[in-house]
Amino acid sequence: MMSRDVPIAWRLTFIVCLSSPQQNMTKPGKGILAMDESNATCGSRLEGVGVENTEENRRRYRELLITTPNLGEYIGGAILFEETLYQSCADGTSFVDALKKQGVYPGIKVDKGLRPLANSNGESWCQGLDGLAERAAEYYKQGARFCKWRSVVSIPAGPSKIAVTDCAYGLARYAAICQNAGLVPIVEPEILLDGDHDIDRNFEVASMVWAETFKYLADNNVKFDRMLLKPSMVAPGADCTKKSNAKEVAEYTLKMLNSRVPPETAGIMFLSGGLSELDSTMYLNAMNQSPNPWHVSFSYARALQNSVIKEWSGSDERIASAQAILKRRTVENGQAQLGKFDVTKSQTDGASVYEKGYVY
Repeated sequence: MMSRDVPIAWRLTFIVCLSSPQQNMTKPGKGILAMDESNATCGSRLEGVGVENTEENRRRYRELLITTPNLGEYIGGAILFEETLYQSCADGTSFVDALKKQGVYPGIKVDKGLRPLANSNGESWCQGLDGLAERAAEYYKQGARFCKWRSVVSIPAGPSKIAVTDCAYGLARYAAICQNAGLVPIVEPEILLDGDHDIDRNFEVASMVWAETFKYLADNNVKFDRMLLKPSMVAPGADCTKKSNAKEVAEYTLKMLNSRVPPETAGIMFLSGGLSELDSTMYLNAMNQSPNPWHVSFSYARALQNSVIKEWSGSDERIASAQAILKRRTVENGQAQLGKFDVTKSQTDGASVYEKGYVY
């Protein structure tokens, strides 16, 4: 709950601000472009297509993304890394203003990354709560209107009770702090694809993680109608020999949502988590074949960008063709949010983008 020391006019302004971003991002057909990779991760992708990892090259690539013509048709928000929030286009227009011109809300990744969890079987915890209130206030002043915190749970490494609790508690404290700063929090409890577990084991672990997460969110008075959930889809581990089709993933995931997520939650914006570009779209489409209590949509990074960065490969002459791919991927996922994606008309590659031990 917002401090009583905050003037009533400010509190009312924050309530209005908390209502607008998620309303825009949960309009029919809309989702989120996740482009908040750390400098190291973005750099590894640049180097993978022969481009040097420099601040200028990261800026050039991200300018390509946010200036894609008509990006806002199917994208309601874009999650930025801290460096990106303060960058500008080549013509001097700030990235924040460029996104606003497209009708896209700027967001910001606020966690400080994963660290080894002491006395665990190789599990992780997410840091970043120290100084978060002050940072959130500065991000708001810079133009951010929503934020994201990613914590992960590993099935092969446990998961231990302490890892699940730390994940849930950290997400809840983050969400409470950022709502008080006027930012709409995206809560991301990711169940990693790493492992050979089947879909039933994923369902079991996800049930535990989501239950714990919403318990702590409620304990911290987080407003469900002013937050977004960014979960993993319930699917087999990447090394599982028994694969699932889109219908099965949709059935398990919707069963999970209906058993754990309060209906007033503003939206469910799935992460792709290493799923192929095509699978992530097909699974989302399958989940939207019947009405849901929430806006069930996407917040994809690799599943939107993988083919884009390969096409661009640092060449200014290929900006337009790379942007055309990004636009096509947003259209396809927007159609999937509406339950109208037709895979027979798709040009999207079905190759996996999974990376074992992926670090964001």
